[in-house]
Amino acid sequence: MQNRMFPALVTIFSATVAVYTVVVIGREGLNLFAVFLGNMMAWNWSGQFNLDFLTYLLLSGLWVAWREGFSIRGWALGALASVLGIVFFGPLLLLWWWQANGRMDRVLLGTRS
Repeated sequence: MQNRMFPALVTIFSATVAVYTVVVIGREGLNLFAVFLGNMMAWNWSGQFNLDFLTYLLLSGLWVAWREGFSIRGWALGALASVLGIVFFGPLLLLWWWQANGRMDRVLLGTRS
């Protein structure tokens, strides 16, 4: 049961954010960075959340690069994970989970396992 929970949750998270993103783009366009940075420059709770979220995205990208041995591929995947968030990072985790036959130590450590 536990082995199936991880891919199920990651799939739900990724799909939910992907659908939400498509709806928001349809309503508001692609002006994410102006809104994102504008909120941070306003020094309000929305900006605080955005800054906190940005640090999580950067940390996930750094972990991806580390996991891949700081290779060119690792830096490229890390950059995509940082910019695209769970919509990219979730399927990447699912790929690694599948390649590791559900062994989370291998998913987490990558080239270092």
